[in-house]
Formats: sequence, structure tokens, C-alpha cells
Amino acid sequence: MSAASKTFLNGAKISQDIFKLRPDYRALLIVVEGIPTGPSDATSERFLQAAESSAREVLSKQSVNDVPHIAAWREAYKGFGAKPKKERNSLEALMRRAEGGLPRVNRLTDIYNAISIKHQIPLGGEDLDKYSGPPFLIRSTGQEKFETTSAGETVTELPPVGEVVWCDDAGVTCRRWNWRQCTRTALSDETTRVLFILDALESCSGDALQAAADELVEILSGLSPDVTTSRRLFRAP
Repeated sequence: MSAASKTFLNGAKISQDIFKLRPDYRALLIVVEGIPTGPSDATSERFLQAAESSAREVLSKQSVNDVPHIAAWREAYKGFGAKPKKERNSLEALMRRAEGGLPRVNRLTDIYNAISIKHQIPLGGEDLDKYSGPPFLIRSTGQEKFETTSAGETVTELPPVGEVVWCDDAGVTCRRWNWRQCTRTALSDETTRVLFILDALESCSGDALQAAADELVEILSGLSPDVTTSRRLFRAP
């Protein structure tokens, strides 16, 4: 672990308000550095196709709403006033798109989306070089700024009071826990340093969470011998 990664992960925080809302919540933060730049490629395409097949198999046996971890996140969303039928957690959104084909974004995003579906865990990635200070998860005060786009224009939103949001010192990096990431820290073909966040509730065991992290790290480490990784697990005290 580099000194910068250690400082970054040591500075990460999750508010006790989050654990009061969901005592079963766990967050696994992974910092990956030394990633070679590049767009979507044959490697990421292979993982996406496998993920699409995996999603179709799961949904052939049950509706998306009944997938255990998706159902748990729908309840978590209700707990802070979100509308899960309209505002879907990232795993559910991917599962619903898989039958018609997952988006091809860039190599890193494609890989983590594939891992998210295979392991049935909401998973997000942020460009560390665009971060301002370490990450923290809180319930919004209504004053935190979230940068997104609408009709091609940059738009700044203020999440409602009580919404669960990931932030850094510059504002909200992801709204509604794992619903939508900001444009400022989005991954690109040029990204070399990434913060990945894996979110788990009770229906996802500790072993399953670590297995998803292990596969993600294995895939990214295979891209270059220069790749280094470090991780930190958060859970209720």
C-alpha cells in the first residue's frame, strides 16, 4: 500500500447515522493504482458478455424484484425516503439492462459492472485523481452539491435532507447510496487510479463480499504488473 493510499483509506468515514438506518450495512473500499490506460477492449467485452449471460440465468428463475440482494436494497432505499420503483440501486439498474445488453462505457467501468452482476453486489468506481480528500458516507444536510448533466449541460443538484450520499470535500460523489455517480469523478479511458466501493446488506455474506473484491483485484492485477491494491472494510461497531 502506498503512503497516499494508506492516508486516503485511513481518512475514509461512515457516519453512525448510516448504521442506525441499516445495522447490517458493510462497505468494502478498494484503492487500485498503476492501472494501464485504455478504452473498452476484448477483455472487458468478454466479462460483459459473461455477465449478461449470468443475469439472464438469474432472471429466468425469479423476477428482478425477488433477487435477494436487490430486494434488500429496495427496502434500504425506502428507509431514507427514496422510491425504489423509480430510483433503482446500481445493481438493479444493471440487471434490468442486461437482457437487452449492458452499456459499453470504458474498460474499467465495463469490468466493475460485470463483477457487480456476477456477484450480485452494487459496485461503483471513482477516479482518485479527481477526488478532493477522502470519501465519507453521510445522510445529507441538504447543502451538499452534486454535479451531473442534463441535456448535455452541467447541472448542480442539492440532495434532499436525509438522503444517503457518498461525498468528498468538494461535494457529493454518489447520490442515494449507490444510485448515480457524479460527473466530476467519473472513470475514463485515461484513469489510472481508482476507488471502488462495494456495498453489502445482510443477504450478502462476508465471504461473498470478499469473493467479489478478490475477483475484481485479480482481473485488474492481470492488466499490468505495476497494479497495486489496498482495501478497507467498514461495518457497524
